[in-house]
Amino acid sequence: MDRVDRISAQWQRERPEIDHDAMALIGRLSRLSRHLGQAMDKTFAAHDLNAASFDVLATLRRSGVPYRLSPGDLLATTMVTSGTMTHRIDRLEREGLVTRIGNPEDARSVLIELTPEGRARIDAAVTDHTATQTRLAAGLTAEERAQMTGLLRKLLSGFEPG
Repeated sequence: MDRVDRISAQWQRERPEIDHDAMALIGRLSRLSRHLGQAMDKTFAAHDLNAASFDVLATLRRSGVPYRLSPGDLLATTMVTSGTMTHRIDRLEREGLVTRIGNPEDARSVLIELTPEGRARIDAAVTDHTATQTRLAAGLTAEERAQMTGLLRKLLSGFEPG
């Protein structure tokens, strides 16, 4: 029995008339999310990043050459407000990891571009991040990871359309 089992057993004893299956599932997902987040935060910190800055840099890096996007395109990949995104971009620009350049297709707008230092930082961080994720998922076989990925995709699709 794990902690979630003990909590579920207590609720079963106190409120046997309600369904506890979803509570156990979501409790485990929540606890896992905290553990996984803490481990990944350590990896980001080793590269002088946090989850938010990693997200922006990784989005730019995976966009491909020339590693630049509009602020709106960056915003579309996250679940933050435009003010929060502006703050993230400002911080990354102060650190020399991104730069704002004029949009050659629209003189009224700018694009956010990875600097060479930003690209080097995110490449190193992604290498370590994927190693961390591999280590965190090592308790499951490849088949179990595939099954879990499919089930989580199905659950997530109820909240985020494809």
